[in-house]
Amino acid sequence: MINKQVTSPAEAVRDVFDGATIMVGGFGEAGSPIELIHALIDQGAKGLTIVSNNCGSGEVGLAALLNAERVAKVICSFPRTANSTVFPDLYHSGKIKLELTPQGTLAERIRAGGAGIPAFYTPAAVGTPLAEGKEARAFDGKTYIMERGLKADFALIKGRMADTHGNVVFNKTARNFAPIMAMAASVAVIQVERVVEPGSMDPETVVTPGIFISRVVEVPEPAHESQLVAAGVTYP
Repeated sequence: MINKQVTSPAEAVRDVFDGATIMVGGFGEAGSPIELIHALIDQGAKGLTIVSNNCGSGEVGLAALLNAERVAKVICSFPRTANSTVFPDLYHSGKIKLELTPQGTLAERIRAGGAGIPAFYTPAAVGTPLAEGKEARAFDGKTYIMERGLKADFALIKGRMADTHGNVVFNKTARNFAPIMAMAASVAVIQVERVVEPGSMDPETVVTPGIFISRVVEVPEPAHESQLVAAGVTYP
């Protein structure tokens, strides 16, 4: 299918299934696909594994998905950040599992998964509890631990503009994990502020080519997590 545009966030996440592994873009609120996450809450899939940099803030976006108890496990670097209350409560009550991963290691695990690399060695976390149970090897007299590449069934990410073929331009650092998550997921879904016709964008500005994107949905005025949290908004 050449035209990858779908009509709504709800249509974009229609086939997410129970137990799916989902990568969610965002560095704090930068690049967080709020509308896609809220559509996933409405869709109802449960028992999910979420791969993300953090666990959201307040009770919107990713935090709202956790609060709805749809997530069984989180693989992330910063499970608790400013305005983060949902995850700590769920974790301490035993309702959610956590696989804590250093941020650089998380990025490389995702990139490796997208590149077809099953595992790699890194010195990060050597000598810490995060290295327990993992294979260790010495290279040139230095110890490294083995980390597995990460792949996902779906990726929910956010861009600034895309064409109907799925070629994407991001908004500065809101790019963060999105390009590698698109590569590592079987189905990559992106929300953008504007969808244009093929040929309308300068190809030199395209960050993620359409071959890695499965669905594009236009959200002209996306919500901003910090504004929703400051206003005390909860979802649903």
